[in-house]
Amino acid sequence: MEFRVLGTVSLVAACGKPVQLGPAKRRSLLAVLLLRPNAAVGVDRLTRALWDEDPPRHSRTVLQGHVSRLRALFAEHGAPDHGVELLTQGTAYALRLPESLVDAHRFGQLHRLAREQREPARAVRLLREALALWEGPALGGTVGGPLLEAAAHGLDELRLTAVEELAGAHALLGEHAAAVALLRAEAVLHPLREPLIAALVLALGRSGLRSDALDWYHRTRRLLADQLGVDPGAVLSDAYTALLRADAPAPPLPTTAATAVGVSAAAGSAAREAGTEPGRPNPEAAEPVPAREQSPPRAGRTAPAPGETGPGETGDAGMESAETGPGEMEPVETEPVETGPGETEPVETGPGGTESAGSESAGSVPPAPFRPGPPEAPQLLPRRPRGFTGRTGELAELDRAAAGDTAPILMLTGSAGVGKTALALHWAHRHRADFPGGRLFADLHGYSPLPARDTASVLREFLLALGVPTERMPGSAPALGARYRELTRGRRMLVVLDNARDSAQVRPLLPGGDACVTLVTSRSRLGELVVSDAARPVPVRELPAAQSTELLAAVLGPDAVAAEPEAAVRLARLCDGLPLALRLAAARLATRPHRGLAAFAGELADEHTRLDLLNVGSTGVAAALGLTVQHLPEAARRMFHRLGPHTAAALDVPTAAALAGCLPSQAASALDQLAAAQLVVEAGPRSYVLHDLVRLYARSLSPGHDPEGLLRLLDHWLRTLLAACAAAEPGSEPCCALPAGARRAAPVRPFAGRADALSWFAAERDALRGAVESAVTAGLHDRAWRLVLLQWPLIVWQVRDGWVPLLERALASAKADGDPGAQSRTRALLGWVLSEEGRPGEALAHLERAPGLAAEAGDAAGEAIARINLAVALARAGERARTGELLASALDLAERAGRADTVTLAHQHLTQHLLSVGAPEAAAGHAVRGLALAAPPAAAPRRVVLRTLYGEALAATGRRGEAARQLDDAVREARAHAYQEGESAARAALAALAKR
Repeated sequence: MEFRVLGTVSLVAACGKPVQLGPAKRRSLLAVLLLRPNAAVGVDRLTRALWDEDPPRHSRTVLQGHVSRLRALFAEHGAPDHGVELLTQGTAYALRLPESLVDAHRFGQLHRLAREQREPARAVRLLREALALWEGPALGGTVGGPLLEAAAHGLDELRLTAVEELAGAHALLGEHAAAVALLRAEAVLHPLREPLIAALVLALGRSGLRSDALDWYHRTRRLLADQLGVDPGAVLSDAYTALLRADAPAPPLPTTAATAVGVSAAAGSAAREAGTEPGRPNPEAAEPVPAREQSPPRAGRTAPAPGETGPGETGDAGMESAETGPGEMEPVETEPVETGPGETEPVETGPGGTESAGSESAGSVPPAPFRPGPPEAPQLLPRRPRGFTGRTGELAELDRAAAGDTAPILMLTGSAGVGKTALALHWAHRHRADFPGGRLFADLHGYSPLPARDTASVLREFLLALGVPTERMPGSAPALGARYRELTRGRRMLVVLDNARDSAQVRPLLPGGDACVTLVTSRSRLGELVVSDAARPVPVRELPAAQSTELLAAVLGPDAVAAEPEAAVRLARLCDGLPLALRLAAARLATRPHRGLAAFAGELADEHTRLDLLNVGSTGVAAALGLTVQHLPEAARRMFHRLGPHTAAALDVPTAAALAGCLPSQAASALDQLAAAQLVVEAGPRSYVLHDLVRLYARSLSPGHDPEGLLRLLDHWLRTLLAACAAAEPGSEPCCALPAGARRAAPVRPFAGRADALSWFAAERDALRGAVESAVTAGLHDRAWRLVLLQWPLIVWQVRDGWVPLLERALASAKADGDPGAQSRTRALLGWVLSEEGRPGEALAHLERAPGLAAEAGDAAGEAIARINLAVALARAGERARTGELLASALDLAERAGRADTVTLAHQHLTQHLLSVGAPEAAAGHAVRGLALAAPPAAAPRRVVLRTLYGEALAATGRRGEAARQLDDAVREARAHAYQEGESAARAALAALAKR
């Protein structure tokens, strides 16, 4: 077993598999305890670590829930066998464990051993082993805040110190290239850390890379002046002085380790012969001019290390842009001018929108009479996008489609910022040789704050590029179109029509040549173009995780991503795999190099600020989505504005109807329009996916969060939960009714049966948790506790799956609602879960109070359930006398309440109890009565359990044949309903019967 804090805070089980710790606050709690192993940490300190200065009202309850869940995880993965125990000490907690289980402790031991070594080679081995323990910035995946950030900073400082010492050990061995490789990667991330830069400067000089060393020094000097207003300190100045005192001309690049050592020796000799000491420059030595003049890095970018490519400079694969226009990131240029994130280089144009003299698309005015046919093929494409990654499937599809048909029309369709324009331009540049007749390009401004381009202006631009002089230009749009089609006939040309709003905008711009290929990009599906012109859609979807991290590496550099691979994947997920969002995140990181990927991903995890962080200047995800929403039909726009309260990615027609307060047919029509605009993704019949960034943007459009819409949504969830409970546990009575004043909503979805209902419960678990949080935040406690309790079928069948915090939240809401019946039901279920998790003390504390609360509320059925759950917990504790009394009274209460499902449950547990106390005849009687009540349509698992118990009771009375028949029936029914746990229990009973 291993605890890790040198990277994402994690626990690795003895089998080598990571343990799923859960939310960031639980990781943060574990981190604080690991920072002070075997010492008591007060609740106040833990609360400050998890919530800083603004803890919620129920922070202690939440904290206890996280402690309880950690204990359960420890027990589940055998932590006690390794000497690990989470103790309560008054108002504090202590994590008792051998400190060697914590990676930070092992790192410290190896670091100390390395410092004690006299042999550099031994120190190198120890330091490498120590640094190999690091998997990213310390304490990753935690909530941040002053306490944890200070601790993380301290650990990161120790790592950097070890890196510097490892580089020093390499230098002592003459391994200067290894020192350079080590230090350069860290210097990019820590450009103001002077000891690090000083070591790099010396290592570069000793490796023969003197110009690079000077480059690093002068860049750091400028950064210190610009950002801190200070000059380099003594350490960096001394390194610079030592560099200057070496041989004046930079020696050639070393080809062997021996050469590197020789350069180092020569540098030291030159410094000694100059008669100066470190820190005192030779007054006769003039400051050399750097080998190449450096300009300050552009805004939003980090200057690349000498000899390395900077962000976005990856050769042919250029920067993948999103859509063109303000609010997005696609610069359109004719010259390969590098821009920073959010910058757009203007294109100088001449009359009619063509590029001015000197551009390759500029036309000339030949003397009359005009003869058609330009001397050169027109080339109007913007530059190749930089940092382009992935899209192999889409590129192959474009290749196949372009090669197949006569005059194919290919449509790249996808959401805002998904990279359609970048894909189109990358493909167009890659296939330049395939289009000897030229390549035309026009941004149609379909989704842009600028007016959409009119057909005539685009046609004039194309005709000018094709060699038609201004004085020969046709006067009307139809005439322009005819001339354009005439001139493109017989040519092998590519026409790129970018950012089209609809089919009508595209159709007049289609070329006339059979050998021409037209490539259209749009946020709309352009279905009419498919019908009228047999256009082929090529959907462009969000990037998968691997390609998303490749894009981050293309912008930030591969070392940054390689240093924090888990954080890069998390960042990609929080950006929904959207290239625009990924570039904006990379731009933020490039301008804040001291913040690693994990820290920034932690900031992005906050839904309230995510869209603000994904904004650089006038470019942002919200601005890009706003342009799409702006052009929606009224009904679709109204629907989009109502989606804000939704708490999940999955969205079906009934839920949308509830949110909007409209008929399902109207909701279906509006969702279809949103899907056509790529704002939702159709996942199946009447089912859609709403990506997080789109959902957050919808929420931002209604700052008040639409309280009436939230009520409609919550009440729709409650009605759907009641239907799911009825399908999952047929014959059972609902554990609660709808709250007073519940909103009428659209019809809920039907459930085919138990399996369908349980699958729905599991699929919507996160959405329901979000709904509970929304209800609590809005003070709708009467909805909050119901949303939790109505998940009881899944809770009972997946009882050890981390339900305690959610149930504790439900109990807090039940108390806030002042409902003793709700408190009883919640405590009964919470006590059951705690008992199943092996926490009897906590379980009994809740279960002992539950019957009295139910009696106070006049809820006889609830009291019966509370007594049954208490009896089960007491039986496990060995208190059999009370168990029988509680179960008998529970049976009486359930019968008086007329609740057949609860009566059946009481008979089941009485059967089990009587078998345990050696009364098989009485047990068999209860089993028979329970089975009579559990006939269909009651849920099969209840019958399987009762039939198995009945078989065991019959076997105990000597009726082996009847027992075998009952157990065989139990096996068959369990298998028929995929109830594996019940089948295993019945087979075990059969095996025991065979041994009698």
